[in-house]
Amino acid sequence: MQVTFLGTSSGVPTRARNVSAVALRLPQSSELWLFDCGEGTQHQFLRSDLRLSQLKKIFISHMHGDHIFGLPGLLASIGLSGESSGIDLYGPEPLESYINGVLRSSSSRIGYPIKFHQISNNIEKNLVLLDNDKIKVSCTPLIHRIPAFAYRIEQKPKPGRFNIELAKELGIRPGPIYAALQRGEEITLDGQKILKGKDFCGPKRPGVSFVYCTDTLFSESAIELAKGADLLIHESTYAHQDAKLAYERQHSTSTMAAQVASEAGVKQLALTHLSPRYCPGNSLTQNDLLTEAKAIFQNTILAKDFLKIDIKPDKKFS
Repeated sequence: MQVTFLGTSSGVPTRARNVSAVALRLPQSSELWLFDCGEGTQHQFLRSDLRLSQLKKIFISHMHGDHIFGLPGLLASIGLSGESSGIDLYGPEPLESYINGVLRSSSSRIGYPIKFHQISNNIEKNLVLLDNDKIKVSCTPLIHRIPAFAYRIEQKPKPGRFNIELAKELGIRPGPIYAALQRGEEITLDGQKILKGKDFCGPKRPGVSFVYCTDTLFSESAIELAKGADLLIHESTYAHQDAKLAYERQHSTSTMAAQVASEAGVKQLALTHLSPRYCPGNSLTQNDLLTEAKAIFQNTILAKDFLKIDIKPDKKFS
């Protein structure tokens, strides 16, 4: 899986950072998913190598403007392109009425199906939203001024590597039999010999996982959702010295994000949703937030717009 940050500022955009949006490219697929869609997200797509025509699912964390104001325009632009077969929208209860109201009031015609998946304000922790043979998506409630949710995307284990040399030694020609054996099936060869897929494949290869967590105070449910994830993307709106503001506005400090990463045992942490109050030239900068987080969880980076991260098992940031 590959993550691209399209917006990493909190509240309002800055010259260097747009408001919240993160794109996910699925493995061995041209399909894109989007997490949050702040104002200007479609412009960020244009400045990247991502294509809106490949967007299939959008996950909204909560209904604050810096996470949703870009969504109606993005959906309308996709409709004008005529290249979408449909989009699934996941998010809090008011999302459907918000989108339908804006599109209706602006006389916008989408021209492709939109399917809404409503997340109740009273959901159980680690609710499964999607589960197929390749991907599992779950979510959990967070602690914010309005209902907010974190998402976990988990790639299922992949089949073990196929032993081509063994297959050649037994005179098996490349083709459908190879695929069937790699799936673990049993094949009868020449009407007599039974070949077992498990004899031709190595151990299953682990999938990867990432968790998107914003906006929230320090949250035990976020720790539970993020257990063992390869990458945790967590908001870091405030510095530790501004913890009082964090509690008042129900956002995380850099140290809260690092504590979640540490207690969840994730492999990597990326800080995002950074307050403009820490822009260069101020007494505290975003690099100070990074230093605070790394004192608790060393494998931490500071996200920036258009940063790409390839999520791979056991990959470490340099």
